[in-house]
Amino acid sequence: MSQASARHILVDSEAKCEELKVEIEGGRDFAEVARQHSSCPSARNGGDLGSFGPGQMVPEFDKVVFNGELNTVHGPVKTQFGYHLLEVTSRS
Repeated sequence: MSQASARHILVDSEAKCEELKVEIEGGRDFAEVARQHSSCPSARNGGDLGSFGPGQMVPEFDKVVFNGELNTVHGPVKTQFGYHLLEVTSRS
């Protein structure tokens, strides 16, 4: 079964998500931005979600995590929780 590792930042608006994406793409550290802005408990770990398989996260996550480019910031991705920036750190 496929496995992936990813980290994310969860915020309540698409505009905030876009703003943070620009900061990260401009050189700001993803983990630092996650610790400062993410409303998910994973913020303590720089947004790290660990390793998981297909179906363990919401479908919108799976689509990006199991198909998107590695080490690239994807998003905003809208889920029932809010807006996410996702970075897939590994996949096997």
